[in-house]
Amino acid sequence: MAVLVAANLRRRAARTFLTAAGVAVGVAAVVALLALSTGLNDTAAQFVHLGRADLGLFQRDAGDPTSSVLPLSLLPRVRAQPEVAEVTPIQLLIGAVKGAPSAIVLGLDPSGFAARQLVITAGHGIAPGQAAVGDLLAGQLHLQPGARLTIDGHSLPVGGIFHTGLSYEDSGVLLTLADAQALAGRTSQEATTFAVKLRAQTPEARAERELTRALPGVVPIANPGEAVRAGASTVLISKAVTLVVVLALIIGGLAVANTMLAALLERRRELALLATIGWSARQLGALVLGESIAVSMLGTGAGILLGLAASKLLPNALGLGGFISPALTGWGIGRAALIGIAIGVLGAIYPVWRVTRMHSVVALAQI
Repeated sequence: MAVLVAANLRRRAARTFLTAAGVAVGVAAVVALLALSTGLNDTAAQFVHLGRADLGLFQRDAGDPTSSVLPLSLLPRVRAQPEVAEVTPIQLLIGAVKGAPSAIVLGLDPSGFAARQLVITAGHGIAPGQAAVGDLLAGQLHLQPGARLTIDGHSLPVGGIFHTGLSYEDSGVLLTLADAQALAGRTSQEATTFAVKLRAQTPEARAERELTRALPGVVPIANPGEAVRAGASTVLISKAVTLVVVLALIIGGLAVANTMLAALLERRRELALLATIGWSARQLGALVLGESIAVSMLGTGAGILLGLAASKLLPNALGLGGFISPALTGWGIGRAALIGIAIGVLGAIYPVWRVTRMHSVVALAQI
């Protein structure tokens, strides 16, 4: 059976190629969105523990954690909570570094615990009017203390090089909170998030509940998965994946059905002869189903490769290569394979129905 399926696909190589290409485009779109969605979710999760915090406080219902805006007037209320040991505000800027648009810029309070944890490898730490650069970014841009770095159109001297062990911070830039607020167009009384250190032995779940109750309009996030669910952007991407999957199934299924039906009409004599020599309706249906799934899986294989390439090229084209690292998990590849099989099965439903109701004598008489 497998040999006959392969031979039939090779006999109509052009049709097989075009059908597989149509399936590949749909699968590639799904794979690219899955990879980007996973990468974006991983990035969103990183913001929960900015400055090695136990949890982060964000504006409720913000588009995503990076677009949160919190008033600094909340700080005394946060510090007054019995679960909180320390809290420090952080201002976030995206796409502001010339030559490295994917680098993240963080504005920190120099006296806060996030700034105190920096390991300075050259120069000094955060200072007004200067930039501290992560060692990974410094290596990429060949920066040393005393060099100049342009951030959001402003040229700042590099005061020091630091290391934290967190790739997204070591690939970024640190400024004083006041400098970052000015560059972001925020007032001195606003920040993106509050990084919170909890008291020893305080369960994160209890701290989240108490902070939610005490601070209306603010969402505390300790679990990276919660950061993903809190972002509207990730929800939209998730819905986009679902929509593309449905469209891929419909369009791919119709393309495969059209190909298989055309092949069925062209091969009536062949199929009738097979029926005459003893092939059952079930065997004929299995042959058509096998060809349908085979052409779909060819397209799926190409679509996975195409989708991976597209997912890697798109962030770089948008200047977000370091901010979003596309990642396709084994389950993501498995879902793509399942979609390919589903397209093949859907596309084979009507052709299989036709061939199982074909009578050999009638089919031979019509030829």
